[in-house]
Amino acid sequence: MGDQAKFSVGGKDVDCAVMKGSVGPDVIDIRKLYGQTGMFTFDPGFTSTASCESALTFIDGEEGVLLHRGYPIGQLAEQSSFMEVCYLLLNGELPSKDELEQFDYTISRHTMVHEQLATFYRGFRRDAHPMAIMCGVVGALSAFYHDSTDIADPLQRRIASHRLIAKMPTIAAMAYKYSIGQPFLYPDNSLSYTGNFLRMTFGVPAEEYEVLPAVEKAMDRIFILHADHEQNASTSTVRLAGSSGANPFACIAAGIACLWGPAHGGANEAALEMLREIGTPDRIPHYIERAKDKDDPFRLMGFGHRVYKNYDPRATVMQSTVREVFDAMKVTDPLFETALRLEEIALNDPYFIEKKLFPNVDFYSGIILSAIGFPTTMFTVLFALARTVGWVAQWNEMISDPGQKIGRPRQLYTGPVQRDYVPVDQR
Repeated sequence: MGDQAKFSVGGKDVDCAVMKGSVGPDVIDIRKLYGQTGMFTFDPGFTSTASCESALTFIDGEEGVLLHRGYPIGQLAEQSSFMEVCYLLLNGELPSKDELEQFDYTISRHTMVHEQLATFYRGFRRDAHPMAIMCGVVGALSAFYHDSTDIADPLQRRIASHRLIAKMPTIAAMAYKYSIGQPFLYPDNSLSYTGNFLRMTFGVPAEEYEVLPAVEKAMDRIFILHADHEQNASTSTVRLAGSSGANPFACIAAGIACLWGPAHGGANEAALEMLREIGTPDRIPHYIERAKDKDDPFRLMGFGHRVYKNYDPRATVMQSTVREVFDAMKVTDPLFETALRLEEIALNDPYFIEKKLFPNVDFYSGIILSAIGFPTTMFTVLFALARTVGWVAQWNEMISDPGQKIGRPRQLYTGPVQRDYVPVDQR
């Protein structure tokens, strides 16, 4: 028998098995705790609870480590492509050259959406938030693709996974085009996944669209860096929705809805808004002092991270990408100079070093996306586009797990005890 965790409850000794992962903290198996003690554990936000067993992504926040199937995020972002990372997350191993070509081909043949889906967009107001459109349209996919909603069929699950990854850029680009009153562009299968998305977003039917290599590379990196991030709020939402047996399109729509929250997917938007408030580099010292003042509500957005207590490993990759994009796009906006100066000051200020408030991936990605030409309303949409592969991989893993049960968190009830109903004329 392995290690045991022993504790005493109401004079009764309780033994719980200790489960070991391949790396990271061990976990105490409390599945039989209620049966043994009549008690639940209390863990708001589930921040100390392992809700599942997973072989996809590992994070060590203290050391600033992020691994996908064992591969460090820095290596993947620098040397790999988003399509390769998608294959890795879905299948467990990096693809051979032939496997990658076949996967690329499969995804590119699923990029078009049903023609009737375009009428959905016309039902939204022009000023609808693109995330509102994404929630509705992705949820509606289950009404168009009945042949891939049987979750008990591995082939249908694979087809649904490929469809979601392939169609998300098309759906996202259509949301953007609709908001600015431009015609939708059909996918061009001769382009890469990322190049195709850029063309569908910024191209117009009247002229050729040139994909800038530096911009394509930056977008691909942003997609890789957002592909999966362990059991975060939106991923947990996808798993929870999926645990009921809901179809994959509904589950991903639920994940998008959760991601929409400013505390989750809206961080890069908030970071850019903060930079706009600061305005110019000469105003930075004033805002730095405000950030240090406990009585001032102002906070530096894009610094520090809920999980990473060290440097965000994803931010390291984005740091060099910023300049590459600025140079390629010939960007001279003072906003970007303010961002680079703020980064320099924060990295050398003892207060920020002591508090470990380093720039995170949201700080850099917001700047890059703005330089490329995306409005802030599209930032979370791009996050959803990239995270779809993580959601899909996690959903597949959960469906394939024989130990999977429908999600059913418990509670600490603090409401009124049982009481009798009193007719309204006697109250």
